[in-house]
Amino acid sequence: MTEELILLIKEQTSLSNKAIKNIISLIDDGCTIPFIARYRKDETENAKDEDLRAFEEVFNYSKKLLKRKEEIANILNEKNFLNDKINTSIKLAKTIQVLEDIYAPFKDKKSSRTSDAIDNGLEPLANIIQSLKYTNEEVKQKAKQFINTKIKSNSDAISGAKDIIAQRYADDFKSKEIVRNIIASWGELQIKEGKEFEKNGLYSSFIEKKEKIKYIKSHRILAILRAVNEKELSIKIEIDENHILENIKKYKIPQKAESSRHIVFESYKDGLKRLLLPSLKREALNTLKEKASGEAIELFGKNLKELLLTAPLVNQVILGMDPGFVSGCKLAVIDENGIYLDSSVIYPTKPKENIENSSKTILALIKKYKIGSIAIGNGTASRETAQFISNLIKENNLDINYAIVSEIGASVYSASKIAALEYPKLDVTIRGAISIAGRLRDPMAALVKIDPKALGIGQYQHDVNQKELALKLENTTVDLVNKVGVDLNSASYKLLSFISGISEKLAMNIIEHRDNIKTFKSKNELLKVKGLGSKAYEQAVGFLRIKNGKSILDNTAIHPEDYSLTKDLQKVYKIEDIQDNQIQEIAKEFQTTPLKLKDIIEELKKPGYDVRVEFNQVKFAQDITKLEDLKEGFILSGIVRNITDFGAFIDIGLKNDALLHISQISAKRISHPSEVLSINQNLEKIEVASIDLEKQRVGLTLKLTNLK
Repeated sequence: MTEELILLIKEQTSLSNKAIKNIISLIDDGCTIPFIARYRKDETENAKDEDLRAFEEVFNYSKKLLKRKEEIANILNEKNFLNDKINTSIKLAKTIQVLEDIYAPFKDKKSSRTSDAIDNGLEPLANIIQSLKYTNEEVKQKAKQFINTKIKSNSDAISGAKDIIAQRYADDFKSKEIVRNIIASWGELQIKEGKEFEKNGLYSSFIEKKEKIKYIKSHRILAILRAVNEKELSIKIEIDENHILENIKKYKIPQKAESSRHIVFESYKDGLKRLLLPSLKREALNTLKEKASGEAIELFGKNLKELLLTAPLVNQVILGMDPGFVSGCKLAVIDENGIYLDSSVIYPTKPKENIENSSKTILALIKKYKIGSIAIGNGTASRETAQFISNLIKENNLDINYAIVSEIGASVYSASKIAALEYPKLDVTIRGAISIAGRLRDPMAALVKIDPKALGIGQYQHDVNQKELALKLENTTVDLVNKVGVDLNSASYKLLSFISGISEKLAMNIIEHRDNIKTFKSKNELLKVKGLGSKAYEQAVGFLRIKNGKSILDNTAIHPEDYSLTKDLQKVYKIEDIQDNQIQEIAKEFQTTPLKLKDIIEELKKPGYDVRVEFNQVKFAQDITKLEDLKEGFILSGIVRNITDFGAFIDIGLKNDALLHISQISAKRISHPSEVLSINQNLEKIEVASIDLEKQRVGLTLKLTNLK
């Protein structure tokens, strides 16, 4: 661990040097971010998992930067190019981009014209011209010295020397930074028709426009770049080159009237137009894409976090219904632990409508398994199925709730390897109904089995950096699963694999061991699992729960390393009577820290506590079954299914979600929909603003309703 690394991290975080050293040491020791965030608060100054993820990113980047600094310094030293000035520049570089700019002049030249000129021995002439000690006539005379078999004339020699000077200007890292900043501040993106442009098509509103790249929204640039890939649009960055040239004249070339100043300026102008601007314009487009990609990935992660935090429905047997017209409505019953119990198929809708038999089947399942709630998928025939269930509940005076849940990704799960392992003897359609029921029982446990990219959240997911997206979604899921905790006796292997320190293989070993012993009665039984060593146990055990174990501590987030302290505390104090203002003194008494003591007390007060909120039943307008039933001005209820930069998509019970544009979310100006809305938020009153029957689209507004 170098002081330089700590200094780099310190500049980009608010952590102290001590905390930085501690976190690096913990990471190097194999500790995971969730474990560090939850059980090493004193060493990290109580840094949250979000802060530690940001730290991890800075830490990894800083290591790459230092490694690259060392590589470049060694290369330049070997070539005898490393002097004090260059070495200082390398040491002061804060980004890899700046570092590569410093190194660029010493790389093998890509421009063949520059390479040819150097090979023809014209560097001394370039030095003579750049010195500005000679007039143009004197330069022409000196150029005669460089005539050879390949350089036929004075003008050839001067032309080659100008190529070298042009490359020097293009490689100068200070000039690069100036032009880069000008492009970033004043550059405009010009958008034109591409070879395969479709008039009145999806991208017709983009053409013949110029937009300052500084202000283009991330969702817009991603849409434009997608259109470019599809050859519907063509783009280029434009900049006022005259402004840059005036700066070169004024600041880059010393004011000497009788000199080769004009030749140098022409060389710089060539270097700007032929070499530097094309390179930096490509870089600016890449920067735009990276920025847009990064923002889209952040939004995807935020949406996934909110989705996984959807409240569970505990201690109930649930009936999952996967609606369908021709193929019927598939049913699956799961118990309070998510274990599959039974299945069937009914036909409560046309064209094979059989209300009587469908009702008998549902009522029989409710009676047999004491079903408490029903989850209905929101796909095809969802409205009709919901109406059928609503009538059934009223007609039979049933004490039962139903909710419409998003079934997006259920078909992906039902045909997946995970589903085949869990339910090898069941048809894929029944697996889909199980997934729908599971989303009501424990959304997080059900959704982690599905690739997040199949969950219909985020925007332009196929256009962003796939590696960064995968990492973001993985980290988001890992952090949430560990924050919530996992029931060791009911969790799937996939859910367990997101627990700190547990790989998929180890998760499968845990399931196999659980099948053999029937149930875990204490956390220390984990040590008997094949392949689960002391380090994995240390990292994982605190995030696992056993509801009815030998000790109440096994149903808490208290780490076994603190069991002795906890038991001593319980002997002396009645936990529920301890007040916040006593924690400091009690911590001293037990020779521990206030942070650790506070966490222990909170866990003892609420064993098995779930950070997710209470279940909220969804209420839909019962008379809307198809788009044609809607009229502008109708007031509906709905659920936020997806949030993008330009608005939110609301499930109002129809096949397609309706769009709530950002301009229609609030009477007040907002910069992003997430300021007001969140995934799975229930909207009690939302107004229909527009209906497009041809495109099957609905526009909504909240401006005139109760959400401001």
